[in-house]
Amino acid sequence: MLNGKPIYFDNNATTAVAPEVLEAMLPFLQGEYGNPSSMYAFAGKSQQAVVTAHEQGATLLGCKPEELIFTSCGTESDSTAIYSALEANPDKKHFITTKVEHPAVLAMGQFLEQRGYRVTFLGVDGKGRLDMDELKSSISKDTALVSVMFANNETGNIYPIAEIGAICRERGVLFHTDAVQAVGKVKINLSELPVDYLALSGHKIHAPKGVGALYVRRGAPFRPFLRGGHQEHGRRAGTEAVPSIVGLGRAFELAASDFDAENARLRAMRDRLESRLISSIPDAIINGDPESRLSGTTNISFKFIEGEAILLMLDQWGICASSGSACTSGSLEPSHVLRALGVPFTFAHGSVRLSLGRYNTMEEVDFVAEKLQSVVGRLREISPYRHMTDEQVANEGSSCASASCAGGCGCSGN
Repeated sequence: MLNGKPIYFDNNATTAVAPEVLEAMLPFLQGEYGNPSSMYAFAGKSQQAVVTAHEQGATLLGCKPEELIFTSCGTESDSTAIYSALEANPDKKHFITTKVEHPAVLAMGQFLEQRGYRVTFLGVDGKGRLDMDELKSSISKDTALVSVMFANNETGNIYPIAEIGAICRERGVLFHTDAVQAVGKVKINLSELPVDYLALSGHKIHAPKGVGALYVRRGAPFRPFLRGGHQEHGRRAGTEAVPSIVGLGRAFELAASDFDAENARLRAMRDRLESRLISSIPDAIINGDPESRLSGTTNISFKFIEGEAILLMLDQWGICASSGSACTSGSLEPSHVLRALGVPFTFAHGSVRLSLGRYNTMEEVDFVAEKLQSVVGRLREISPYRHMTDEQVANEGSSCASASCAGGCGCSGN
């Protein structure tokens, strides 16, 4: 705790609802509860509020209001885009994505494989960068869709969406990007970007959970994922969640209002945090591309200790951060993103993602740097791996029982 309050450094997971967003929502949670699809005058304010939110999103993203469809979350937006593109091209059975996607897209690729699709998972280099030549050579006449995330949720890497979109446009292939981590943090002008579908989520930009949006380029093929009523111009059935949509619209507006200043502030905090940690803690590495990443995201690995242990000890100080997932056996499995980057096993286990946001301060950065230095030092003192080689540590993990593990977590695979 700092000044009696927890320190929240996990803004890539979710963000606090901004006071301005809550204020905009409140009237539609109280007196203005009319159904926007109703014909009577009482519903008029709800109808207009949804229209206004479309306009606010279009201003931030550089698109037309009618090109945005409000959804329940980023995952629904991703699924709708992928489903739509494949349904529009039933004779094409090839889907291209990457090994570092969010599970919302990665799991869809794995599902499509089970359904008989040929799926290409593009690899990345040690900095998490894609090989454009591999992408070009992977596209065939049978390719229905390419899906590459705009920014990575773990490392913060920003991908060359304009270049990828141009390749797809030249080859006549539809292109989708999961921009959940990028919207509000990266300048996006969809009137210029060669993107057919773009997914976003409200709770990453200080709107409430349970609302997202999907951009569908005018003229791009579209098939509704949810069928029923005529809401969202017949493209997404279901009564509109007006308070949440209003909140997302205000969050769009808030992000646009101080974009440059906020990015500069976050970058300064992130750079100070990294500088203090790397200079004070031996055997620490920063994961991802230092030349192209989100201003508020850092992913750091500490050799010979486990990320979960770091998080538990940080939590005792009221510090919220995140790490990788675990194998079902209880042995820690590094994230699929770090494995794709080829981060050494002895580092990948000790990875921590720290993601800064609108309400973080430089005082918090200094507090976290001080406590993290202490935590890493303490864990290394008690680590059974500190005098072992990478190979010896990897062999220790050979009993992993996860059915889906192929050896990337340091085990011998299954």
